[in-house]
Amino acid sequence: MSGELFGQVAIVTGGASGIGAASAALLAGAGATVVVADLQDARDSAGRFVCHDVASEESWQALLADVLKHEGRLDIMVNNAGISGGAGNVENTDVATWQRVQAINSEGVFLGCKYAIQGMKHIVGAAKPEPQGSIVNISSVAGLQAGAGAIAYTASKGAVRLLSKSVALYCAEKKYGIRCNSVHPGGVDTPIFDLLWQMVGREQGKAFLDGRHPIGRMAEPREIAEVVLWLASGRSSFVTGTEIAADGAITAGLMRRQPFVAP
Repeated sequence: MSGELFGQVAIVTGGASGIGAASAALLAGAGATVVVADLQDARDSAGRFVCHDVASEESWQALLADVLKHEGRLDIMVNNAGISGGAGNVENTDVATWQRVQAINSEGVFLGCKYAIQGMKHIVGAAKPEPQGSIVNISSVAGLQAGAGAIAYTASKGAVRLLSKSVALYCAEKKYGIRCNSVHPGGVDTPIFDLLWQMVGREQGKAFLDGRHPIGRMAEPREIAEVVLWLASGRSSFVTGTEIAADGAITAGLMRRQPFVAP
């Protein structure tokens, strides 16, 4: 795919680590100019770093203005930034935790879609290498299959799935030439699990999560980034308004959901 995205500009939120960093690297490797937007310092990333808070509309306005000033266009938006929110259930999750998770995982993606459309409309009808803009929203297997815990996270990721479909339909009706899809990973070995590793040990925690996947293991960030790259490229030009479960077959059938018991 080297050079396939040459001339295109991509924003990747949460691009300092994990799926975001892997996505930024693959998009850059395919020729795109990448802007890595994160609160964590990512000056050594695959793209130009911009400090950005996805939960702030003012930050989104500033980011879009910055990209249009420096890069002159926007073709690809990867809304990847997110937090776990812990394992709380409906009874013990406090409102502050709920609101913080929704602000980042759900509202942050809404704002990302809103300002991506504004940016991409600048190049609709203009000469460009690829005749479509692409918005890729990172959800989760939790957005497809609920459990009794992690209620704030599950709700936020479920919202991303239907938000993506609504955005796709809107852009199709307006004939904007902008596609929107969601990606639903299973467990991915990223810093989002660092707290669990600290609590129970990486080896034991990872063995448990590996066992939750019928394929027998968690994913590596690059494996999810490959899905992002495909959705960002013209090779998926007829794919919009859908979800892709990159989950090691978790949602393919019924599984016994044993709780994790710390030592």
